[in-house]
Amino acid sequence: MPRKRDPRRDKAFEIWKQSNGEKKLKDIAAELDVADTQVRKWKSQDNWNDKVKGNVTNSKRNVTKRKEQKNRSGNPNPVKKFTKRNSAARKHGLRAKYFSDTQQEIMEDFEGFSISDQLWMQIEIKFSAIIQLQKVMWVEEPTETLSEVSSESVGMEGSSTSYKVAYAYEQYESYIKAQTRAMAEYRNLVKQFNELSYEDDERKLKLEQMQTNIDKTKAEVDKLEKDDKQNSTSITIVDRWSDEDD
Repeated sequence: MPRKRDPRRDKAFEIWKQSNGEKKLKDIAAELDVADTQVRKWKSQDNWNDKVKGNVTNSKRNVTKRKEQKNRSGNPNPVKKFTKRNSAARKHGLRAKYFSDTQQEIMEDFEGFSISDQLWMQIEIKFSAIIQLQKVMWVEEPTETLSEVSSESVGMEGSSTSYKVAYAYEQYESYIKAQTRAMAEYRNLVKQFNELSYEDDERKLKLEQMQTNIDKTKAEVDKLEKDDKQNSTSITIVDRWSDEDD
């Protein structure tokens, strides 16, 4: 026997439709005491956007002749005055037309974010990337093997196989470049954030601690740049045989 349809499913759509698509899905979920993901699932499965578009189309087709006559009276060229509600509905209609449901949900979640809020999120992402890269590149011994590349060739006189062993310290050059670029982007984000945020923004205190960690990482990168670049080692082993050995 099929499971009975959850009545909150239709209720969620009605709430969303009555708000002209303005109400956030997470707020609808809280009102109905269901998970955010469940409301998003209902929206996708029941094609809420298509239903709303269909209602708008039908409403236009069902305009009565009496109303048409009424609209003809008075100023033949009236100036349209959109209310805030209509403007929001039009904006939502454009979103539904050009963006996927997932993109719309992301935009809804971050709708109240200021420019400084968005910059702060980018700062946290960039900071975590810098620290993560530092951990990935940490090795106990400079002679640790990171990768092994091999190649084979066959010629008239026989065949040969070459093995190239890449050591940890050989990866420092690419690591230094990546860290230097990430730090430059981080500094630029911090500069923009400080210019746009208020003086008493508590996040500026957190920036000081983050900057301390960044300075420590930069000092380690500078030390690596000064290390002898001649330590790179490549070991090649050639195993050759010819027809005369048979």
